[in-house]
Amino acid sequence: MYRHLPLTFFVILAFLLCRCCPASAQKIQDGSYRTVAYVHSDGRIQDGSYRTVGHIKSDGKIQDASYRTIGYLKSDGRVQDESYRTVGYIKDDGKVQDSSYRTIGYVKDDGSVQDSSYRVIGYAKDIPMQWTALYFFFQL
Repeated sequence: MYRHLPLTFFVILAFLLCRCCPASAQKIQDGSYRTVAYVHSDGRIQDGSYRTVGHIKSDGKIQDASYRTIGYLKSDGRVQDESYRTVGYIKDDGKVQDSSYRTIGYVKDDGSVQDSSYRVIGYAKDIPMQWTALYFFFQL
């Protein structure tokens, strides 16, 4: 299920561990500030039309709407596909790298998401950068 996403803002897969998200849903917005997704405290992710598109479990397992495992986010920042192959890295400074350590994007402290050319492609305010960075690896 891994693929390099085109750097458009279809849906930022801002999967959060349940303990990381406040009680109310957090909005994910595209570069034009249109709401494209909601992140809920129970780990459920909805698109802009309120359809459930994915889930994250407390152990870092990433699932699609049918609860089929599509990947894993490890505590050390490694991103793995459903077969446990490392497909990328999320660094503490917000840099997102593919499996060859090429930088494919950035998540800034202010919640903005940038492509590798530093163009803002979306916003995920109040969502931790490491969870927002999953956008670069998985698409539902």
